[in-house]
Amino acid sequence: MTHADLPAVMRIASIVHPAYPEDEAVFAERLRLAPEGCHVLANQGGTLLGYLVSHPWPAGAVPALNSLLGEIPPGTINWYIHDLALLPEARGGGVAARIVARIIEHATRTGCTSLALVAVNDSAGFWRRQGFREVHEPALDRKLASYDDAARYMRRDTRI
Repeated sequence: MTHADLPAVMRIASIVHPAYPEDEAVFAERLRLAPEGCHVLANQGGTLLGYLVSHPWPAGAVPALNSLLGEIPPGTINWYIHDLALLPEARGGGVAARIVARIIEHATRTGCTSLALVAVNDSAGFWRRQGFREVHEPALDRKLASYDDAARYMRRDTRI
């Protein structure tokens, strides 16, 4: 992902995650803080069909929706998947599983011991297939409720 991709990323986000709007500044900051965790999927013609935004963030914590991080806390050994979004025409070919595998590999190489995310839009089944498990963190209940009733905090060990 590059800064030039952000308008297309915003378009995809508005289609895939309309209930969870975030400002372009949120995506730009994540890209600045962890460019190695931000990826796009394009078709043969160069049109973007999806993206993944991820970065280090402490386990057991979830950044608030539409909020800037400021910085990555020093010593963070958990990799957080902020957002994975694919347009309908990009789904079904295993692309999502492949990019998640790449992020897991990257997190492992950089010394992270776990990865975490908030599953929304009935995606928990997909994330379970990628080795993630629901973790109940009482401190997150209020923050998860700001997504929706089905939002689930999920984590996986990098050593699976």
